[in-house]
Amino acid sequence: MRNYSTSFFLVTRFLPSAKRDQVDAIYAAVRYPDEIVDTFPLDSAAKLARISAWRSAYRRSLSASSCGEAIRAGVPLFLALFSDVVRRNGIPHDFYESFLDAMSADAQPSAYASLDDLIDNYVYGSAIVVGYFLAYVYGAERPSDWQRALDAARDLGIALQLTNFVRDVSDDQRRGRVYIPQDLLRAKGLSGARLELARIAERKYQAALQNLDAFAADSRVAIRACIDVYGKLNHRVAANPDGLTHRQTVPAIDKFKSLPPAKFWRIPLAYLGAI
Repeated sequence: MRNYSTSFFLVTRFLPSAKRDQVDAIYAAVRYPDEIVDTFPLDSAAKLARISAWRSAYRRSLSASSCGEAIRAGVPLFLALFSDVVRRNGIPHDFYESFLDAMSADAQPSAYASLDDLIDNYVYGSAIVVGYFLAYVYGAERPSDWQRALDAARDLGIALQLTNFVRDVSDDQRRGRVYIPQDLLRAKGLSGARLELARIAERKYQAALQNLDAFAADSRVAIRACIDVYGKLNHRVAANPDGLTHRQTVPAIDKFKSLPPAKFWRIPLAYLGAI
């Protein structure tokens, strides 16, 4: 996580250690299939075969009673760890199946007619269910807050994914992918469509923030930092709607401003591997 996503690595260091370890396992389980379709030098058929084999291993891992048993049965470490998180938190098994469906879609790119089409047929699997994984680990403040926590996870998942889409148009085009809805492209052109999606993402960040108190208190610092850091990235993208040749990032100083100053001491420890 430290190598692939500096922002997410930083914000998750503010979780309690038990929750942080589970988030690390979730990240590994979603990153590897993503790398298969994004960076492995394979054709589409070979990528799909890798995803299919990974899916089969996931299903085998669910029948194990522990992480160790899964590993002894030949399940890859990332999946054994993730399946232990699934068992421990009662995460519905089909959520990860939906994630793998989205990764398979990336191996055979297609266009999406509308925002609803994009969310229902791609973003649900690529981001919303990942938000649900995290919500199960973060926990709700009270049982009565659980639905609001899931709603916040959905809003934040959509927001994060839309921000990535409008930032990474050029990278996605090189991979033969177009995530910008076709109706928006026709109506507003590429720059206008990107700006519209960034505005939608901003509303989703705000909706997630309004339900922040639904999460367990010991998870809120990390979630709030995530909303703030990626909200700043989304703002930079929206402020540069024609910036297709320069991949927007949030400067380190701005990331630090989104973190609680009283806990800055955790950052060097995180990079040293102490937490």
